[in-house]
Amino acid sequence: MSIKSVCVYCGSRAGAMPAYAEAAREMGETLAKNGWRTVYGAGDVGLMGILARSAQAAGGDTFGVIPAHLVAWEVGKTDLTRYVVTETMHERKKVMFMNADAVIVMPGGAGSLDELFEVLTWRQLGLHEKPVIVLNTAGYWDPMLALIEHVIAEGFADADLRDYLWVAVTPADAARLLSADLSRRSADTQ
Repeated sequence: MSIKSVCVYCGSRAGAMPAYAEAAREMGETLAKNGWRTVYGAGDVGLMGILARSAQAAGGDTFGVIPAHLVAWEVGKTDLTRYVVTETMHERKKVMFMNADAVIVMPGGAGSLDELFEVLTWRQLGLHEKPVIVLNTAGYWDPMLALIEHVIAEGFADADLRDYLWVAVTPADAARLLSADLSRRSADTQ
């Protein structure tokens, strides 16, 4: 198993704190420097646009997927290495996930939450074993992480749910988690 492609879910807005935009810039650069293709929602706005432009500026491969109804709204970024327009949001999410070896979830809104919980649920059901990393920039995801603990405490999920979700504070931390997982998987196959 090797990481060639990382799906990044993130906001179509930049958010209230400059730290979010800085993390998106660093994430794009980090993915490119590691030789990992950036798979994302193909928008040229908000954190999505910052992520893609940063990956491109660092010489990275970019794969964007956007549903037709969002091309104008999210300003479809057509100068990517690969740009795919789907009919529906469901198709978008499927194509993004299927073209990635790992997932990183940056700050974002309802769409990012939807994407996160979908891949987390699939992992819980044993439908994949891809790493899912939450980039907890400036503690953005703390309330969601507390909610997961609440779900476990209230008996609606087993404790291993928390093991399916890794938490990184910086893009460099996320890259280290992915690299450590690769090392562990290589050792397991020998």
